[in-house]
Amino acid sequence: MSSFDPAAREFALEVVRRLRAAGFQALWAGGCVRDLLLGESPADYDVATDARPEQVMTTLRFRTIPVGAAFGVVRVLDPRGGGRDVEIATFRGDGPYLDGRRPESVVFGSAEIDALRRDFTINGMFLDPIANEVVDYVGGRADLEARVLRAIGEPHARFREDQLRLLRAVRIAARFDLAIEPATRAAVQDFAPFLSTVSAERIAHELQKMLIHPSRSRALGLFLELGLAKPVMPPILRLKGLFHGKPMQPEGDLWDHTLLVLDLLPAAPSFPLALAALLHDVGKPQTLTLKDHRIEYPGHPAAGACIAEPLCRALRISNAERERTVWLVANHDVLWGARSMRDSQLKRLLVAPGADELLALHRADALASFDVADHVDYCESYRREQPRGPLDPPPLVTGHDLVEHGLKPGVRFAHWLELIRDAQLDGGLESKSQALAWLDQEAARFEPAATLPVGRRRSRMTPRKGGRDSPENDSTDDPAPND
Repeated sequence: MSSFDPAAREFALEVVRRLRAAGFQALWAGGCVRDLLLGESPADYDVATDARPEQVMTTLRFRTIPVGAAFGVVRVLDPRGGGRDVEIATFRGDGPYLDGRRPESVVFGSAEIDALRRDFTINGMFLDPIANEVVDYVGGRADLEARVLRAIGEPHARFREDQLRLLRAVRIAARFDLAIEPATRAAVQDFAPFLSTVSAERIAHELQKMLIHPSRSRALGLFLELGLAKPVMPPILRLKGLFHGKPMQPEGDLWDHTLLVLDLLPAAPSFPLALAALLHDVGKPQTLTLKDHRIEYPGHPAAGACIAEPLCRALRISNAERERTVWLVANHDVLWGARSMRDSQLKRLLVAPGADELLALHRADALASFDVADHVDYCESYRREQPRGPLDPPPLVTGHDLVEHGLKPGVRFAHWLELIRDAQLDGGLESKSQALAWLDQEAARFEPAATLPVGRRRSRMTPRKGGRDSPENDSTDDPAPND
C-alpha cells in the first residue's frame, strides 16, 4: 500500500475546486479512483475536465506545463514541491492508433466518451472528490468488487490500439490479485506475438514496475502463461519443464524455482536485483549434463551472464543497470564456497558496489533450494566483524610508488598492483616497504623482469597468514552446489 500523503490529496482537491469555481467540470480520474476504492493511497492524482488545455493554463494560478497539449494534457505543479504535481486531461475521444502507442487525433468530448477510450474498467472510473461520489460509465466498480480485470469495450480493439496494454493487464491483475476476464485474457494471448512491436524502453519500464512490486512472481507467472515472454525474453521459456528437484520443490522445475526466488527477494528490490533473479538460471538449459546419472549444470552462471547481456541491451536499460544485472547473474552462486575462499577474493566481493544485492540474491536462491542460507550468514558476519582485517584498506602502493621504485611504466603495472593488492587483502603484506620488497622478489623470478605476465596470474608464493602458502591452497573457486 502506498504511504498516505495528505498534502498531495489536498493539492489535487484544490485543483478541482478552482476549475469548478471557473465553471468547468472537474473529476479525479483513473488509477487514483481505483486505489481509493481499494483503500490504498494513490501514488498520484489525475484530473479530467471539460476545460481545454489553454483554459486550464489561464484558469489556474499555479505553474503549468503543456506536456501533451495536442492530446489535452497539462501538468500543474504544486508550488510547495515534493513531487505532488497533478496531470489534468481534457475529456476526449481518441482517433486511430496507427503507431500502436498514441492516437493520430483526439476529439474533445464528454466524461462518458473519455471513459470509453481508457484501457480497463477499473481504470475508467471518475470520482467527484467534493461530493465523494463515483462516476462510473463502464462498470469498473462492480468489476473491482468482483476482483475482475476487464478491458473496456471490445478487448481486441483495446489491445490493437496499444500493445503495451498487454503487459499492463498482467501487472495490474497481479498487483491487485484480479482474475482476467475470459475475453480479455483471450485477447492478450492473441496479441502476444505483437508485443515485440512496442518500443524496448516502454517494455523495460513496464517490466521494471512489474519486477520491483511484491506481486512480481504472480505477474511473471502470467507473463509466461499468456505468451508474453516469447517475444520479449525467449530464454526463460526453456526453464519451464526443466528438472530442478531440490528439497524445497522436489516436484518443481526451474521456472517454479525462479518464481520462488523472486518471491523470496526483499520486499522492494532494485530493478537489477529483481531482473537478475529472473535470469539467474537461464544458463542452465544449455549447460545441462548428465554425470553418474546425476544432472549438473557446470558453468551455468557464466553462460547465464552471456544470455543476460544481450537481453538487457535489447531492453535498452541503462548501462549501470545492465552491468549490475549481468554481474549478479555471473556471480549468483560464487558465495557458496565463501568459507574456503581466499580472503582477497571474498573481501573484493563483499565490498563490490553490488554486494548487498548479491547477498540478497544468494539468500533467496539458497532458501528456494534448501531452506537454509548459512553461507550468506557467514558472509554477512564476515563483513560485519572483519575477522581477517579491513575489507577495503587503503592500497599499500600506487603506480607512482612503482615508478619511484624504479619500474618502467607500462601495461604490466595493473597486474603488479593487483598482485600486491591480493597479497595485502590475504594478510601477507602490511606496509609499503613490505610490498615493494615482495615485488622485487617476485620480479626476480622472471628473466628479464619485463616478461612478467600481463594476465591475472597469482604467484604461488603469495605470502599468506596461517600457514596457507602451499600450492594446494591456491585455488580460489570451490565447486558450488548445483542449485
